[in-house]
Amino acid sequence: MRHGVRLAIDPGNARIGVAASDPSGTLASPVETIPRGRGDKQRIALLVLEREAREVVVGYPASLSGEEGPAARSAREFANALAVHLYPVPVRLVDERLTTVTAQSQLLSGASFAKKGARGGRARRSVIDQAAATVLLQSALDQERSTGQPPGEIVRSSQGE
Repeated sequence: MRHGVRLAIDPGNARIGVAASDPSGTLASPVETIPRGRGDKQRIALLVLEREAREVVVGYPASLSGEEGPAARSAREFANALAVHLYPVPVRLVDERLTTVTAQSQLLSGASFAKKGARGGRARRSVIDQAAATVLLQSALDQERSTGQPPGEIVRSSQGE
């Protein structure tokens, strides 16, 4: 098992959920929600530096058919741009199917909205975005622990080739 902090990015159309692992790469926790758009990659780069992250995983919404739909293409484009911005920190695309649904379910069952003070729709969506990134990262960490291999697919930066 590789040690070191990993960041998970769950890019949506309006917001980006962010989660981070502990230094041992065992446990994922929510970090923040970043507005999508101008400055989002800079904010992620700052989080990578602040947390001394060794890797960033980006949620990839693969379709059940295996074809790359619009959301998956958008995630791949975001990951490619992020890989250029974060070079030499590696960026990986990791299957995120059902992470948002799982996150919503866990939050509703655990009444986490009240704990986080997320009473309004915008605040609730922000918490869900962070929770989805946390589910994504925990799944990636667990997969790596069980297989001994880093999860997902590495995104190649044109700077690194």
